[in-house]
Amino acid sequence: MSMKKVSSSVIRLAHGAGGVLQEELINFITRNITYKKIGKGIGVEELDDGATIPLEDYDQEIVVTADGHTIYPLFFPGGDLGTLSVCGTVNDLIMMGAEPLALTSMVIIEEGFKFSQLERIVNSMNLMAKEANIAIIAGDTKVMPRGTLNELIIATTGIGIKDKNIKVLDNNIRTGDHIILTGSIGDHGTALIASREGLNISTDLKSDVSLLLEIYNVLKSDISNNYIHAMKDPTRGGIAAALNNWAVKSNISIWIDEEKIPIKKQVEAICDMLGLDPYNIASEGRALLAVDPNHSESILEKIKATQIGKEAEIIGEVRAENPKRVFLKTIVGGTRFVDMPLGEPIPRIC
Repeated sequence: MSMKKVSSSVIRLAHGAGGVLQEELINFITRNITYKKIGKGIGVEELDDGATIPLEDYDQEIVVTADGHTIYPLFFPGGDLGTLSVCGTVNDLIMMGAEPLALTSMVIIEEGFKFSQLERIVNSMNLMAKEANIAIIAGDTKVMPRGTLNELIIATTGIGIKDKNIKVLDNNIRTGDHIILTGSIGDHGTALIASREGLNISTDLKSDVSLLLEIYNVLKSDISNNYIHAMKDPTRGGIAAALNNWAVKSNISIWIDEEKIPIKKQVEAICDMLGLDPYNIASEGRALLAVDPNHSESILEKIKATQIGKEAEIIGEVRAENPKRVFLKTIVGGTRFVDMPLGEPIPRIC
């Protein structure tokens, strides 16, 4: 294998954190894969939220997504590893415009882990899968020697289906599109860091981890009519990483309005205290949508009518000039770049 120069001779924690370094790691791992897609489907090269397997004799295609969950602590305000593993997987399928059907689960456990804690996590997985009306159809379980793994990790595969005519992709954004954000940003990562030992941060903030199915269900017709061009859940790297991904892949610029972006006061306070940028902090129950401007108001109304999307806002628009950049129109009237973060500033948040 040819060794293209990388920024470090060893893997760093930031390489798994959703920014520039993670892109470097993914490219390093995938560059010599021989077959990266099936037929005209979406594959590894697109680096989207999932891949597709076209069914030759049908008008539909299978959508597949894979996700690893290494969160710490395993139990956090608003959820736990089990909740996160199902929500994260189901949401990635939805972000491809697919109807979730099933998932597989691989559980890797450190020797000495308590059955009582495992039961809580497994019960959360089962309850969330039931709420999503999806089956857990296969999996694997491994136990690692004490000290070779930190407690527990879960790896999942999500399986969904969608019509072939539906094009909800990172590279499908068009000039003039409006950008919708379905709720406040940074709740998950900020709640998680506040709950970690040693920081002594007192807050009632909870993670936003949740299924996006309610929003998907009210937007099915808009997805089918291709009024929604792209969807993305801003997990690792927050909205900064998600929007920059879109801008680069679609070769456009995105202009967002600071006044329109919902951020909870607790999130702002904790980020100010720790010197963090809330635009770089992960959410686990929010979505960004790039939508046809002729239908953006009706789509926004549908989202705001749901319980999970009642704080949704149109936060910006897509332009042709200065492509591959994201711009923020500030409250004081200026404009600044929103850069792709080097990595998620809070490790092990998903």
